[in-house]
Amino acid sequence: MRLILGSGSPRRKEILAGLGIIPDAIVAADIDETPQKGELPRPYCERVTRAKLDAIPSDPDDIVLVADTTVALGRRILGKPENAAQAAEYLLTLSGRRHNVITALAVRRGTQHWARTQVTAVKMKRLSDVELNEYLASDEWQGKAGGYAIQGRGGAFIPWIQGSFTGVMGLPAMETAQILRTAGLRWGS
Repeated sequence: MRLILGSGSPRRKEILAGLGIIPDAIVAADIDETPQKGELPRPYCERVTRAKLDAIPSDPDDIVLVADTTVALGRRILGKPENAAQAAEYLLTLSGRRHNVITALAVRRGTQHWARTQVTAVKMKRLSDVELNEYLASDEWQGKAGGYAIQGRGGAFIPWIQGSFTGVMGLPAMETAQILRTAGLRWGS
C-alpha cells in the first residue's frame, strides 16, 4: 500500500508532515478547474476534488488523497488569481468582510471512496493601501485561493476565523486524519 498525495501544494505536504504522515508519492492532477456557468462555490469545490481524484492513477491497494480549496464570498468563487491586478481585486473585495473558505477532500482506495467538505468562516480586516501594496509586492498571493495565505503574511489580515485553520491553508488536519484512518492508513508508533 502506498499513500499518493494528488497535489503539488507544499502546504498540503506540510500539513500531512505535521500529522506524522509522509506520502509515498506526490502526483499533481492536471485538470480544468474552471467554474461552470452559475456553479456555486461548495459544489464547484467538490466537483474539482472528485475530478482530481479520478485523474490520479493508482494500484488497487494504494490510498489516493486529493483536495481543493475555494474562497467564497456569497455565491462568488474567488480562485487563484491570474495576476497581481486580479489578486488586488480579490483582496479589496474581501477587505473588511467575512467570507468562507471551503476545502473539499477525497480519498480513494481500490473501488472505495470517501469525501469530506470543511467550511471555515473567515473575517478579513479592512486593508489599507499600504498593506495591500506591500502584500502584492511580496508575491505571496500567487497560487493562493482568494489571493492570500493565512499561514504567511496574509495572517496579519485575519482577526477571526470559525472553523479549521489548516482547512484555510488547504487541508483540514482533523478530517484528513479521520478519512485516512477510515481508508486503512496507519502511521506513528
